[in-house]
Amino acid sequence: MGAAGGRHTPPPRPHGPGLTPAGAAPEGAVARYGKHHNGEAEPRTAPTPPRNLRLVAEARDVVRIPDAKVALSTASVYPESTATAFEIAARLGYDGVEVMVWTDPVSQDIEALRRLSDYHRIPVLAVHAPCLLITQRVWSTDPWTKLQRARAAAEKLGASTVVVHPPFRWQRQYARDFVEGIWRMADETDVRFAVENMYPWRYRDREMLAYAPDWDVTKEDYRHFTIDLSHASTSRTDTLRMVERMGDRLGHVHLADGRGSAKDEHLVPGRGDQPCAEVLEGLAGSGFDGHVVIEVNTRRAMSGAEREADLAEALAFTRLHLASASSRSSLSSPSSLRVPRR
Repeated sequence: MGAAGGRHTPPPRPHGPGLTPAGAAPEGAVARYGKHHNGEAEPRTAPTPPRNLRLVAEARDVVRIPDAKVALSTASVYPESTATAFEIAARLGYDGVEVMVWTDPVSQDIEALRRLSDYHRIPVLAVHAPCLLITQRVWSTDPWTKLQRARAAAEKLGASTVVVHPPFRWQRQYARDFVEGIWRMADETDVRFAVENMYPWRYRDREMLAYAPDWDVTKEDYRHFTIDLSHASTSRTDTLRMVERMGDRLGHVHLADGRGSAKDEHLVPGRGDQPCAEVLEGLAGSGFDGHVVIEVNTRRAMSGAEREADLAEALAFTRLHLASASSRSSLSSPSSLRVPRR
């Protein structure tokens, strides 16, 4: 997804009491880690590198680190705020954020988002249009106006992607025009409209098809897709087969785990039964350069520290499996996850 709207260079972060300029060494660090070891001469013979560093050097020819950026969805810190998501993403070392536009006023305010991005030195990589039931009146009650405003926000913030859900079945006119309308909007901008897979709504033994044209977006002709692994779990779909059907139109990933519950679980990757590792390793083997977004549920976290630990674990899992050996492709063919083209 890095093709449109690259990472911008914000102004220097302000500093003052309690704030250290980015790149500056903390107080006392020079004394502890100075070049000459407290005035003593450097050793004449360099020490033997630790074994783990030698292994890294030996492996560098067979490990491919893809260009994919790992972003944090602002929804992952709920019930904390959008501003808190920027702060956590910067502190944990994420490459950027995906802004979920919803009832938090800051998520709807482009200038506020720009200030947060500049202050924390972390870019907005994607904008999630307000498609949820609780956001039916956010920005507008007209769904096309929502998408136009999401596109404008992405363009102004330098984001390359707008994530959009298929319409609810009761949005009849919007649903009838949706596929062609998304193509028309995509033709007017460099921002990608990546349509996300959803799932049937289930209650006990009953199932309701809430999305139109279909919750399985691979049944329609969209230019770009978002694969959400938690949604795939809820729909009880073969995730790897869905990824293969998306092919080179897969442009965006929502990474989360699940156990096949009727509830959309959004577990930390590795805590369910979804092939999170296999998908990431397949992306790495294909040279995928889109965005992988951590979109997990941390509502049950008992403290801010526990929430951050979950988000740090999700980031470590993702980076580990993206940095997989190029010879270990988990999917049948690297071409099934080709880099999306405009």
